[in-house]
Amino acid sequence: MNGHRDQIGRRSRLRATSTGKRVTPQKRDLLWFAKLAEHGPLPSSFLLAFSQHSHKSEKRAKERLTDLFNEDNTPHGGPYLSRPLQQFRTIDSRYNQLVYDLAPAAKVALQQQGNEASGAGSGPWLHSFMVSCITASIELACIDHPAISYIPQSRILARAKVELRYPTRITDPATGYAYNKDLLPDAVFGLEYHTPKGSRFRFFAVEADRATEPTTSANFHRKSVERNLLQYCDYVEDDGYQRHLKLTAPLLVLNVTSDPKRLEKMLKVAAGQFPHGCNYQLFQCWEDFGPVFRPPSSNPALLMGDWVRAGLGGLSIIRL
Repeated sequence: MNGHRDQIGRRSRLRATSTGKRVTPQKRDLLWFAKLAEHGPLPSSFLLAFSQHSHKSEKRAKERLTDLFNEDNTPHGGPYLSRPLQQFRTIDSRYNQLVYDLAPAAKVALQQQGNEASGAGSGPWLHSFMVSCITASIELACIDHPAISYIPQSRILARAKVELRYPTRITDPATGYAYNKDLLPDAVFGLEYHTPKGSRFRFFAVEADRATEPTTSANFHRKSVERNLLQYCDYVEDDGYQRHLKLTAPLLVLNVTSDPKRLEKMLKVAAGQFPHGCNYQLFQCWEDFGPVFRPPSSNPALLMGDWVRAGLGGLSIIRL
């Protein structure tokens, strides 16, 4: 029961240490579980923001997250939350806010509530974490704007009865050869705009860029910014997303990169591909996902700020 503690008796941030305390999931806990199931791993500040109207004390809310991580005396056979170890692989991790994800017991608790949401993506952890923070930031920003409602990926895919992957047909500009390549957006979501004339909708695909792939490549089979733009050209302009996701509203692509210089390169590639401009490829920089890992705070500028477009003026997705 003493478990993993430091020299002054504090429990480890890395490994769960149960005191034997009985923990049963409450309404706020289930909300946290649902948001993690939908978006993926999130910093504690995001979870507290999702439940901001359910607690008077932020300190007590953080203590509850600690209990959900440490305590294994639960109705579902174990702790409800995990702390992904990847967040501790940096020199100053003890000064960072904690990042949480679902443990198996939380997934069982959600299933018992009829919640099968599994919107979180796969792939390298840092990339998935960036995607989680992007979609969660936009949902949190919508909460502060009652004229806009967030439509999660799980609802879109369930309604269309499809998976996120979709085949596209693209042509290598260097050789003229055509290939079938599956497009797998990092995430999709929608916005419902409540207007005096009724609801209007936009949908979005998310592409998170941490500069791990080239902007262009002589090997067309290697994923690059250029190839991704070509795939979305087929997906959007040939109405592939309408057939795939059973949507009639417009779809925009949100490209979020972690470096301003990288953003310039991406825009240059987009300008070369769309010499007259492209109205559905949007770009923005979020520098918190640079080389030094530090869990960020929510970024409302993703909803309220301007997105850059190659050859066209900026666009804020908060406005129709």
